Formats: sequence, structure tokens, C-alpha cells
Amino acid sequence: MLTAPLQDALNQQIALEAQSSQAYLAMASWAEIQPGLDGVTTFFYQQSQEERVHMLKLIRYVNERGGFALVPALAQPVLTFQSLQRVFQDFLHHEMAVSASINELVGLALHERDFATHNFLQWYVSEQLEEEALARTLNDKLELVGDDKSGIYLFDKDILLFRSHVAAKGNAAPS
Repeated sequence: MLTAPLQDALNQQIALEAQSSQAYLAMASWAEIQPGLDGVTTFFYQQSQEERVHMLKLIRYVNERGGFALVPALAQPVLTFQSLQRVFQDFLHHEMAVSASINELVGLALHERDFATHNFLQWYVSEQLEEEALARTLNDKLELVGDDKSGIYLFDKDILLFRSHVAAKGNAAPS
């Protein structure tokens, strides 16, 4: 059984994952109406779906452990962005907030001596390491590109490759 504080914290994480999905869906929608950002559009639709999967995984876990997972009401996400760089800065800040929340959950699971939840959350810890690395990589690439249209074209063309590159890099043995 989950303790009340842990159930509440997991429900807060469910809401954060749902809000992440909405935020990335809004980013995808914005990118889709920008000329030439097909790769960025696909990337954020995929991110949105991934966050939804994270939310569903938490919901199932809470319910399987005898708790009651709450389906959250969602606030309207930001719908328009000043620039592509701003979208990716927001993406990084959002992933950093999710990581901080996961870390708080892990600490609470240990405090509550709920080792099953601690073990369950390790997947999220690893996932967030990858997500933050990806967001930082994409921000670094955009900083190099600046407002250069040919650079943005190449960034958009290659964005879906960055995810697999960062994931492979994270799984590589240290040298």
C-alpha cells in the first residue's frame, strides 16, 4: 500500500507529466504552422506522446499499489513562441523541473521506506537523465546556428537523429 503522502506526491507527478504532454503538444502545433519545421513538429508530437505514456505508467502504478490515481485538470499551455530558440529553452527548463520533481519523489519514497516505489522510480530517473541531455544538446545546436536559415534547415532535418544519438551516448560504457 502506498502511504498518503506518497500517493499525493505521485498524483502530483501524474499532473506534471500530463502538463508536459500538453506543453509539448502546443509546441508541436506551433511548429507545424511555421514554414519548414517538419522535423521539429514530429519531434514535439513524439515528446507529447512520450509524456502521456509516462503519465499512464504512473497512473497504473498508483492504482496497482492500492492507491487512487487522479486524472488531473490541465491548465492551458503556452501556445505561441517568439522563436525556435525560445521553444527549446522552454523545453529544457520544463525537463529540468520534471527531473527535480522526480528527485523529490525518490527522496520521499526512501523517507517512507517504500522500496518498491523507489525501485519503480529509477526508470524515471534514468529517463530524465536522457531527456535533459537531449534538451541541452538541442539548445547547444540552436545556439551555434543562431538565426541562420540554412542552419535551422539542417537542425530541423536532423532533429530526430539527435534523440537516438543522445540515448546511445548515455548507454555507452565509460571510456
